[in-house]
Amino acid sequence: QVQLVESGGGLVQAGGSLRLSCAASGRTFSSYAMGWFRQAPGREREFVAACTRNGRSTAYADSVKGRFTISRDNAKNTLYLQMNSLKPEDTAAYYCAAKRSFADYFYYTRSSEYDYWGQGTQVTLSS
Repeated sequence: QVQLVESGGGLVQAGGSLRLSCAASGRTFSSYAMGWFRQAPGREREFVAACTRNGRSTAYADSVKGRFTISRDNAKNTLYLQMNSLKPEDTAAYYCAAKRSFADYFYYTRSSEYDYWGQGTQVTLSS
């Protein structure tokens, strides 16, 4: 089992940057494929980015491709989401998620595939 705690959200102007972090408990973080999702008020939770358990393969939603970067430091049990060129439509609660993975080449883009979730961190853009 793994517990996830996000941090790094806040209020930022359009065009700015933020880096979200997701700290994972336990000693098996490197066994989990990881993902970031977001949910805006009145909308369904949507996929943002995902990576394999070793971080070498990644996937992004079209809406964030070229602006956001997912990465991980398995030695620190931490997942990151670097967000650049932020837009008002990026306003949402951001969640990290973990799925036990038995191979280095799997990542997951559907929320239903994930086993564990953090509590979320709010990102708000001011125009």
